[in-house]
Amino acid sequence: MNPHHLPEAFVARMREQLGGEADAFFASYEQPRTHGLRINPLKLDKGHPMREELIRLFSLRPVPWCGDGFFCGDEARPGKHPYYYTGIYYIQDPSAMLPAELLEAGPGDIVLDLAAAPGGKSTQIAGHLGGRGLLVANDPDPERAMVLSENIERLGVVNAIVTSAYPGDLRRRFPEAFDRVLLDAPCSGEGMFRKDPSIIRMWSPKMVRNCAAKQRALLHDAAAMVKPGGRLVYSTCTFNREENEENVAAFLREHPEFRLLKEVRLWPHRGEGEGHYAAVLVKGEEAAGDRGSGSAATVEPAGDVLRAAIHPARRSGGRTGGGPAARTARRAQADRAALEALEAFHRFAAEALPGFRLPENGAPLLFGEALYWLPQPLPGWPDAADLAGLRVLRPGLHLGQWRKGRFEPGHALALACHGSVAAWTMHGQPGDPAVEQYLRGESLPDPEGRRGWGLATVSGWPVGWLKASDGLQKNRLPKGLRRQI
Repeated sequence: MNPHHLPEAFVARMREQLGGEADAFFASYEQPRTHGLRINPLKLDKGHPMREELIRLFSLRPVPWCGDGFFCGDEARPGKHPYYYTGIYYIQDPSAMLPAELLEAGPGDIVLDLAAAPGGKSTQIAGHLGGRGLLVANDPDPERAMVLSENIERLGVVNAIVTSAYPGDLRRRFPEAFDRVLLDAPCSGEGMFRKDPSIIRMWSPKMVRNCAAKQRALLHDAAAMVKPGGRLVYSTCTFNREENEENVAAFLREHPEFRLLKEVRLWPHRGEGEGHYAAVLVKGEEAAGDRGSGSAATVEPAGDVLRAAIHPARRSGGRTGGGPAARTARRAQADRAALEALEAFHRFAAEALPGFRLPENGAPLLFGEALYWLPQPLPGWPDAADLAGLRVLRPGLHLGQWRKGRFEPGHALALACHGSVAAWTMHGQPGDPAVEQYLRGESLPDPEGRRGWGLATVSGWPVGWLKASDGLQKNRLPKGLRRQI
């Protein structure tokens, strides 16, 4: 009898794999799926009082394998709360929090998340980096990469580049470039059956075989990008050995430069969560030592910094035409444009964000009218040439748009701030009518007669921009992020 409508082949496989534990495993399908959230340490560090507020508000219970992770009931509905829009937490299955913890990234590391959408693990890694080093978050699917980019923006990540590239293209572009590489591989999704029953209908032994073959190719690409002494974490949300232990064993036979540090399994019948597999692989002897210590600093425009500015013509990676002299002239023009855009940003920040400081170790980068702050953990790397020809959705922190000599701030800049750095804010609390109005995209009255840009905040954390004039605070929350009435 198969009361859970599971594929018979899957049932037979799991009974063979689990033996005496199989009945307990199948009994877990009678239990409701688990829910969780992870507090964002980029905004709420370990001692922040709002952590306790969130624990009380959503009845959170700690996740044993993730210091920032918590179980919560479905009735909590944290995705509907105004705090969600501030980016102080990320809604994530507790089991899925395991791989990024095993990666053990730290401040100053250069990290690649190879199949990153929708962004749970990327934002978790970013929390460990603490705004220092570099995170390259990639997903080959452009639509999924857009969701990834939006989540990185919402959580206030300042040192991430979001790409939508095939892993092979990244491998050729960045050989042995990363201290840490995470491959949370696309899989047959056996651990998602309870969460999304539609996946049950898609499953088949052929699908498992096809997934395993694709995963081996992805592992090959990932391995080439790990520095000697670096760490590769391979993970899936499926249960079969073919996509997990057998894939890792085959990888080690083909890549003797790697050794297996450990394998970890989470099972739904042994604890809370939907289940996950992860293997920690080290390239040679694992590197140790100081990860560095950085801090935010004001970066003044300078010629050396501006050499990284991207001219719009270079985005496609195609031929720009002309000889060396022509290319030098175009580059000089791009540098001048980036200098002007950065100067416009500094003028804006002096007025609207007097307490804001650009992250250190970065460079301005101009895509058309969009001004970004590109993280550069190493002198001059990455720069325009490294990104040319890649589909780049977010080359660092989006500062804003530079149009006809006028600077207009980006939504990402608001989410990367705290309200305390702004010249003025709309101070709101959960449940305030003004907060609900703002999240619906409505403008607000301004009895104090302010002028210029300010931040709309909830408990001090920004949710977006306002622009005040003539007694009105005009709503600048992007339309795609507004609540539906």
